[in-house]
Amino acid sequence: MNTTDWTGFIGVFLILLAYILNVIGTLTNKDLPFILLNFIGAGLACFASILMKYLPFIILEGVWAFVSLISLLRYKKTSH
Repeated sequence: MNTTDWTGFIGVFLILLAYILNVIGTLTNKDLPFILLNFIGAGLACFASILMKYLPFIILEGVWAFVSLISLLRYKKTSH
């Protein structure tokens, strides 16, 4: 595997980790670790997709990262 593959692999792993932790009840979608796992994971997966020039996943992961960023900003706003 090359650097692009590893970047995408780590990104997808973080997204799946957030999902699994949510399903088993360890994290909720309002928890900061859940939001960060999704944001960082989607950002890495999007970056890898850009490097691979694969538009469908650039769109998917870009939107996922954007929605996660909105969640992060809302979390920051409500935590003060």
